[in-house]
Amino acid sequence: MSIRNLYKMLLLIISIYIIYTLADNYILDNRASFFLEQKIDLRDSFHLPLWLDVMYVHVFVACLATVSGAVNFSRGLAWHKRKFHRINGYVYAVSVLLVSLTSGYLAPYATGGKLVSVPFNLVNLFWPIMIIIAIVHARKGRLDKHQHWMIRSYLFCFTNMFIHLISFVLFKAGMDYTLSYTIGVYGSIVVNVAIAEMIIRYLRSNSLRADQEGGQ
Repeated sequence: MSIRNLYKMLLLIISIYIIYTLADNYILDNRASFFLEQKIDLRDSFHLPLWLDVMYVHVFVACLATVSGAVNFSRGLAWHKRKFHRINGYVYAVSVLLVSLTSGYLAPYATGGKLVSVPFNLVNLFWPIMIIIAIVHARKGRLDKHQHWMIRSYLFCFTNMFIHLISFVLFKAGMDYTLSYTIGVYGSIVVNVAIAEMIIRYLRSNSLRADQEGGQ
């Protein structure tokens, strides 16, 4: 499959995912009723109205990061609209920072307790660091490495999707919801990293093939 077709498929998946996410969190279950029913032993500091407000912000900036990140993978924009590419890149970076900050508030109340809040907080720490590394590579003109680190970063926009996909399958198979969610959290991190590295390897092999064909 060509890179252009992969990009089109990515945009389609993103569109469906964002529409579902916004509808689910703002319309269908805007009080997060099912999700909150699964939480046990909530801390005394849990305050539902504040938690919901933070969650709404978290969902919005996560969707914004997903859209802005996808747009910046367009080669046409990267080469011909460099100012827009740079500004949109900072929109993505700020959105990810806000996702991490809001997730930092939500993590202590995560389903599964500390066993789940720890990996969430590690992602909150390393996700912005990956973007900083990508920006440093861009400023030094190492565009391939910039792209690779942005791919690694961008896959974490789909953390929630993979969490719920994995936990849904396990829950429907009869597993306890808390355990299925916990496995989903760890599994999503593994999936994010694995997919990112597969995409990077694919791009490297394509680039190497193109160089070899050009040299013939």
